[in-house]
Amino acid sequence: MNFDPLLTKATRLARRRNFDAAVSALEAEEDRYYRSYSYYYLLGLCYLHTGIVNRAFSCFKQAREVKMQESGVLLALAVIFLKRGDTGRAVDFYLEVQGRDPKNAIARRGLKIIRAHAESISSWLESGQIDKLYPPLPKIPFNFRRLIVSAVAALVFLGLGYIVLGRRGIVPSPFGPPPQRPVPMGTVLEKADLDEPMQTGGSFRYVLTHSQVEELYKEARTLFDNWRDEGARIALNKILESNAADGIKNKARLLSSYLEAPGFGDINEKDLFTFAQVDNESILYRDCHVIWKGMATNVETSGNSTSFDFLAGYDTRRVMDGIVKVNFDFYLPVNTEQPLELLARVEPSAGEKGANFRLVGVALHQSGLGTPPKP
Repeated sequence: MNFDPLLTKATRLARRRNFDAAVSALEAEEDRYYRSYSYYYLLGLCYLHTGIVNRAFSCFKQAREVKMQESGVLLALAVIFLKRGDTGRAVDFYLEVQGRDPKNAIARRGLKIIRAHAESISSWLESGQIDKLYPPLPKIPFNFRRLIVSAVAALVFLGLGYIVLGRRGIVPSPFGPPPQRPVPMGTVLEKADLDEPMQTGGSFRYVLTHSQVEELYKEARTLFDNWRDEGARIALNKILESNAADGIKNKARLLSSYLEAPGFGDINEKDLFTFAQVDNESILYRDCHVIWKGMATNVETSGNSTSFDFLAGYDTRRVMDGIVKVNFDFYLPVNTEQPLELLARVEPSAGEKGANFRLVGVALHQSGLGTPPKP
């Protein structure tokens, strides 16, 4: 967590176990922290420690919409479902954490407790030991700004007044580049692939030249290496729908399998596709993720699914880009009177609701929602 005066103050209060004071400080500034993972994660933990489980669930749900794969949020959701006696959902979250962090001690402890008390989990919950499974509170962030100011003042005192530390590289930037992404095995084009990169017969949506096939795959690899998975999907989809040779297509499929589902804060601004782009060429955007604002209508829910017609671009109630069907494979409340922001995956589906595609919902942000589903 980068230095922030309010979050730092609340973190200090929480680490002193003064959770009520931390909640009061955070609640008063909620409007300033829209889509802030650090804010909702910290507030969710404070609610969890004070026993306000419904509000904790709402905060963790919003935090997960921003960063879907963070272990802290998954551990918190596991605890909440365990408190409600839904051990199946708790196990799912613990296993998801272990899949990403096999050495995570809390996930291991949670699974061990569930196995040991499979028939008497309610008795164990009443013992008051569940706080052992709470995810850790954030550490108090270091104030880089104060460090830099102090360092500059010291240099002035020493006679180096005008030297700015950042420009000279004396103090490393806290905002470094993203970690280098490992190259998946079997995705590098070999000489044999480049010798015969195209098929000579058949009917294809895109007909590419020798150099275009090579450049398109190189572009997909570059985007993948730079964590721009949605842009990489476009290039790979074009290869798969083209006259590229089967060997190159197989490597494109393999590379596609390594692309990750994003959260709200993960998609590069250059890869925020519009409704018109997707509707005009939905095959090219197959399995791409989009973030759109709009309104919901014709909502249908059941115990484990939610669907609605999404009025894309109609969040201002002035202009509508189009209507598309959205399906979630889990229950969530949707308010048809309030605008929403949707994160979803594209599935080509000609003719449905007038669009050339439909959407598989991933996450949804809407003011006023957050009550957890009933088990």
